[in-house]
Amino acid sequence: MEKPELLAPGGSLEKLKTAILYGADAVYIGGEAYSLRVAAENFSLDDMKRGLEFAHERGKKVYLTANIIPHNRDIEDFEKFITEIAPLGFDAVLISDPGMFEITHELAPDLPIHISTQANNVNYKSASFWYKQGAKRVVLAREMSLKEIKEIREKTPKDLELEAFVHGAMCISYSGRCLLSNYMTARDANQGACSHPCRWNYFLVEETRPNEYMPIFENERGSFIFNSKDLCMIEHIPEIIESGITSLKLEGRVKTAYYVATVVKAYRYEIDRFLENPEKYKFNPESMEELLKVSHRPYSTGFYFGKPNENSQVYTSSSYIRDYDLIGIVTDFDEKTGIATVSQRNRFFKGDEIEILRPDKPYFSQKIEFMQNESGEDIDVARNAEMTVKIKLDDTAEKGSMLRKRRE
Repeated sequence: MEKPELLAPGGSLEKLKTAILYGADAVYIGGEAYSLRVAAENFSLDDMKRGLEFAHERGKKVYLTANIIPHNRDIEDFEKFITEIAPLGFDAVLISDPGMFEITHELAPDLPIHISTQANNVNYKSASFWYKQGAKRVVLAREMSLKEIKEIREKTPKDLELEAFVHGAMCISYSGRCLLSNYMTARDANQGACSHPCRWNYFLVEETRPNEYMPIFENERGSFIFNSKDLCMIEHIPEIIESGITSLKLEGRVKTAYYVATVVKAYRYEIDRFLENPEKYKFNPESMEELLKVSHRPYSTGFYFGKPNENSQVYTSSSYIRDYDLIGIVTDFDEKTGIATVSQRNRFFKGDEIEILRPDKPYFSQKIEFMQNESGEDIDVARNAEMTVKIKLDDTAEKGSMLRKRRE
């Protein structure tokens, strides 16, 4: 059984580094153009170089997303873009459009190409087509069952890699090919500017009664009729790996570094445990508990075990569930004294009960008994954004560890 790749989102240089420190095998990032996440911080050319160096020094891979659905106005600048990024050393570029595929293949012939989920690959013939054109990998559409994925694996060349999303937000349309945002707000979802109208609260209006707004079901708040639950397959790692998927992809380039750290660590733990002893593997419920500590919508298994039904939507609210806050990131740790230097992210107090999430070890809980500011003065509260705080910890915590606190 081959070890699958764990592929994490890198919405910024900080998130790229976090993903790798917490166990990702590869990270996908976007440049300042041609990526489907304009809301992410994204990468300048200098940041790309720094991210690639950080990843490659640690034996990890970086993929560049360039998967918009382009219009005529995009073509000329895209040619310049590919010429600029070709020598940087990306491990692959994600493309969704045949024209952009051709440009990339001609201008950067040595750059591997992955076919984005935006290309909506849902059958083995389309996967084989892209393979014949020279694609190294096909990212499968989210609207696929495990049974269908197994058939694609059986009927495509063995050296064609298959990638699939296993965690994160779901679209109401075919893998993001949605026009609702265009019609409602003139923001093109297929150019990375989606305004997410599928998450809005809708009421029904009868045409002869234009001012009478009726809730679509019996709730005074209305109905979020397009608001899909988040995908979560962590309880089904054996089925995912046995289906033949090469790369397990986590969604979330606009999410926080804390989100990336928590989700990557949970999936890394379960993947490694399964591969270590597949016959005796049993899912550890603590991994799901970890995923409940990040901002999320209610979870579902998407299309993997059949088409979603009425229970796959969230009808009462478009808000995220958020029970924990990131309060700080460890920038240094003195093993002799047990003192951690922390960069504050949210206000916290002496006496707070906190948890410390670590890249290579289980998290631990403790009460804050000792706090000082950067000048060595005792303090009772860390109130200023990104202030430096000294905290005594009950266990070790390497650089990059994260302090979190349950919301009151």
